[in-house]
Amino acid sequence: MSHPVLVGVDGSPRSSAAADWAAREAVLRGVPLCLVHASPSLPGSAVPVQAMDRLRHMGERMLQRAVAELGDRYPDLDIRGEQADDAPASALLAAARAARLLVVGTRGTGGFDGLAVGSLALRMAAAAPCPVVLVPWRSPGVLREGGHTARGAAQVVLGFDAHHQVGEAADFAFSAAEARGAGLRVVQAWALPAESVSPRTLVVTEEDRATWEDQEVLRLSDALRAWQEKYPRVTVRTDVMLLHPAEALLNTSRNADLLVVGRRTDPRAPEGRLGPVTHAVLHHARCPVAVVPHTG
Repeated sequence: MSHPVLVGVDGSPRSSAAADWAAREAVLRGVPLCLVHASPSLPGSAVPVQAMDRLRHMGERMLQRAVAELGDRYPDLDIRGEQADDAPASALLAAARAARLLVVGTRGTGGFDGLAVGSLALRMAAAAPCPVVLVPWRSPGVLREGGHTARGAAQVVLGFDAHHQVGEAADFAFSAAEARGAGLRVVQAWALPAESVSPRTLVVTEEDRATWEDQEVLRLSDALRAWQEKYPRVTVRTDVMLLHPAEALLNTSRNADLLVVGRRTDPRAPEGRLGPVTHAVLHHARCPVAVVPHTG
């Protein structure tokens, strides 16, 4: 089986929305879809074996229904289900080693009302070895045909930093835009140089501001050139904004079908770590968000 799109399901409406998004993504990519449901053993020796068997049987039935429903909607898609005995996080992280993409709902059956992103979704975004897409419940991007609009009408937004290597995230975003026939909007936030806003500086002239912004625009243009040559069919729009990165991305992605951000891997943090910008975006974005690990 080629590297599939992987999605975690638990029977909740949120995971159903994520599974449908994942199915459409698998169709776009021409790869299989794998649904994973985790049904770990309950702690404690007092739990009757019959109760554990019943819970596992319920999970298997739910998984079979999910596979059958998606098969009806996407008859040409190769779909399979996997039942895991590990905890959900362990099961998904293990399966993600062989996946092209992992898709999860921002929340599952746990948590409480008002919780934007659950702990499982955050852990997957921080620690999965492959790109992870978090699909919010009832977002405009999800309601619109599962988050994939008609070709030519879709938009992918990429959070970019020309000062650092972000090759994996850029390649993911360009590839996603090409597959959808979508426009790609590349957003780079910038700040005034530290010396220009020191206590000794009373005012920043418009001329200085324009010069610094022009430098950022040129730096971004140079950094994108390789991907524009690799994906000539993708129409790219760039935005250089004097804003906090999270604010710039959230403002730009209001009507997007997908927002792509990078995540730097840290060997000192084996469980993974999300930066403050990615953390803020995951909690407030209304469209699906792809978190792409950068290994450089």
